[in-house]
Amino acid sequence: MAVPRQYEPAGVDVSGDRFTVEQTGKDGNFRPEYEARDGTGDTLFRTTYQMYEERDAFPFVDEDGEELFTVEAEGAWDVAGDYLLTDSQTDEALVVLDNDFSLLRDTWRVRDADDGTVLATVESGGALRTVARTLLPAGQFLGHRYEIRDADGESAGAIESGFAVFDEYEVTFSDAGRLPRTPLVAGAVVVDAIQGN
Repeated sequence: MAVPRQYEPAGVDVSGDRFTVEQTGKDGNFRPEYEARDGTGDTLFRTTYQMYEERDAFPFVDEDGEELFTVEAEGAWDVAGDYLLTDSQTDEALVVLDNDFSLLRDTWRVRDADDGTVLATVESGGALRTVARTLLPAGQFLGHRYEIRDADGESAGAIESGFAVFDEYEVTFSDAGRLPRTPLVAGAVVVDAIQGN
């Protein structure tokens, strides 16, 4: 069963089961820049983490700089809270990414923006690795793994990185197209940026 298009921004065609999300550097104001690519290496969208604004925001744009969708914190400087993904073409709120932040384990949920139904969950790997990434002097360079689970709690994919100065994540799905691709691929950017991974 394919996921309803209602959770996919109108200007984006994110299909397939394998994606790459990479922090490509920093802009002139030292804000992290990201790019997401599909399995063939084609760019899907780019963003710069707007962390110096009143609210954390991610304007996702295509290769021509046209805004496709945004992810914005619903509160000011919201490390553990709600981030709303809005389609820039229709101004429709599609999903909410919410975070239960913990030193030992991070859990993010992708929820329907209207009724709060949980569509997917993204959960960090083991507690020791999470603590090491948080507390060790070079911990932010350690690889990391997040498990993607569907609404029933079944494993449906992963978000994984290796050791690197700038993070690069491989996002893979094993759900036969049931989960919303764009919110989860964009969510890898948000998780990395917000938690300073």
